[in-house]
Amino acid sequence: MNRIGIGDRMDERIKKLSSTIVNYSINVKENDRVLIQYESKECNPLVKCLIKDIYKNKGIPSVSLLDNELNTLLLENANSNAIDEMVKRKKFEVDNFDCFIRICYTENEYEDKDISSDIRKEFGSKIQDIDDIRINKRRWVLLNYPSLIDAYKAHMKYDDFYNYSMDVMNVDYEKMNELIKPLKELMEKTDKVRIKGPGTDITFSIKGLPAIPCCGTANIPDGELYTAPVKDSVNGVITYNTKSPYQGYIFNNIKLEFENGQIVNCSAENNVEELKKIFDTDDGARYVGEFSLGFNPMITFPMGDILYDEKIMGSIHFTPGRCYEDCDNGNISSIHWDLVLIQTKEYGGGEIYFDDVLIRKDGKFVLDSLKQLN
Repeated sequence: MNRIGIGDRMDERIKKLSSTIVNYSINVKENDRVLIQYESKECNPLVKCLIKDIYKNKGIPSVSLLDNELNTLLLENANSNAIDEMVKRKKFEVDNFDCFIRICYTENEYEDKDISSDIRKEFGSKIQDIDDIRINKRRWVLLNYPSLIDAYKAHMKYDDFYNYSMDVMNVDYEKMNELIKPLKELMEKTDKVRIKGPGTDITFSIKGLPAIPCCGTANIPDGELYTAPVKDSVNGVITYNTKSPYQGYIFNNIKLEFENGQIVNCSAENNVEELKKIFDTDDGARYVGEFSLGFNPMITFPMGDILYDEKIMGSIHFTPGRCYEDCDNGNISSIHWDLVLIQTKEYGGGEIYFDDVLIRKDGKFVLDSLKQLN
């Protein structure tokens, strides 16, 4: 079904989104080589605007239309030689482009479920250094163009979801970046964190680790502040109350138990054996690389899409796997799985303590210095 007409009708918001991406998110400069990768011709209204805006900044745009079905088929049947060729193409990208814009378009979240764990491990280990360059040495932004499947997951008519997604993606990120500063300052003074809620009582240290604002410079939509736990400091249990898609499976109510930083037990309502395989990917898969607070004011409910769900107002995500270079707790892994816990009253509530001081209850910041984020 062709939905480009919707994009045309919303032309001004598409233009605003494109301008934000080019001029703020990746800040394209003269002669910057920008690779736009997108997953459907439905994204063309945005891609066209991006090309025009990149040229306005005297950048050099390139485009690549990706087919997830075909790329999955290639990886499903790959041997080591074929994987090496895929890795070469990934390396070509980071060697030849300064900026990356990745526009996802959801058609089938189960497409890659038959890729074997052995192939995932081999491919993941071989592109780990390349991913490090792409994530930490290049400018990039990731977003989802609204699809019918997204509308279905959000329990909305397509037109309503399109309007919602455009509003959510076009929030004022520069203002958000100002409002977040007191929370950043507090996090960077904090040693011990405790998180409590239904099925959750977990403690860890964030001492000496920076707090990194995420306000439209990498993900769109955005709205989070992340750090990382001291690698061996995590103890207790956490139960995530949102659907968690990963590697072609969707998991419900994942529960993780930690001892001295390591996941020692995991469970879920479904796909438990697949869950265990993910945490057996490598040694770092059982340690946490990120702890983040979500506060996008326009995202208040989960839809099973991590790019939206991890930004939910009143949420946290506590992420097994690789840490980021700008908040390096020493954990190395080929996975990075953002798992989301919503703590608003509608989802069971909960508390967050920094050095034994309550800073957020039932998804609302309680300190006067932080209430502007509610």
